[in-house]
Amino acid sequence: MSDHPNRLSELGPRPPGLPAGSLVSRPVRRRLRRARTEPLLWLSDEPVDAPASAYPAPAGFQAVLLHDQTGPADWWETEALEPARVSDPDDHHVEPVLREFWSAVIPEPEEGEEQENEELIAPFGPAWPGLAAAGSPVRDPEAAAAALAAECIREGWFGRPRLALVPARRGADVPAELGWGGPLNHENDTARISAVLRSWEDRFGARVLALGFDRLDLYVAAPPRTLVEALPVAAEHFAFCPDNVRQGSGTVRAYAEEALIGRDHWSFWWD
Repeated sequence: MSDHPNRLSELGPRPPGLPAGSLVSRPVRRRLRRARTEPLLWLSDEPVDAPASAYPAPAGFQAVLLHDQTGPADWWETEALEPARVSDPDDHHVEPVLREFWSAVIPEPEEGEEQENEELIAPFGPAWPGLAAAGSPVRDPEAAAAALAAECIREGWFGRPRLALVPARRGADVPAELGWGGPLNHENDTARISAVLRSWEDRFGARVLALGFDRLDLYVAAPPRTLVEALPVAAEHFAFCPDNVRQGSGTVRAYAEEALIGRDHWSFWWD
């Protein structure tokens, strides 16, 4: 994780403009130092009914919703958050990370299953297809992200979400700063997940809306608009979270058609 000063101890139980809350602490490893217990995040005591962006996050903090729609209740009090196991997103680059993920999720076909394997990842082959091109963002993405989060709350998509403040420079770094364990069955070092999210922030205007026990929800300001644009994005999603395809649309092409074209809500779930 990044080695910046932890300012959580400066927050009181009720920072200005925020609901009542308290600090959650964990053993945290700073570079060249042993792990020690220190505050990890500030968390509202009660569920909130508005997007995280509706609350004034102090300088140096990112606001995010933690929802209880998946996993145990109050999962943030468990080993689901372990920052001591996470490296620094600065140590990783999106291209080699996704290339390695892609190679890991492309199955070695058993005899007679070659066609099934080809259909899974068509129109791509076993070689990593490369990064998708950046999209064109909509106007006022912050307002659009807030509207999507509000809709998700109204529809119960986040359950009863809590508001969290995390000391991070950008929203993409929040999973790494928390040592979030949602993708553990796919990737143990969440800094590599944040490296991909940084790239999606830059290329597609992605914003982290909410984290669950094993789910991640993003708003996307520049989603692909055509199948040609969506296919390479679908390949990235398959590498990043193979369960989205394997337990969802079934193939990369179907996922591109059904889940990506014009969709400003990207949701990932790791089994």
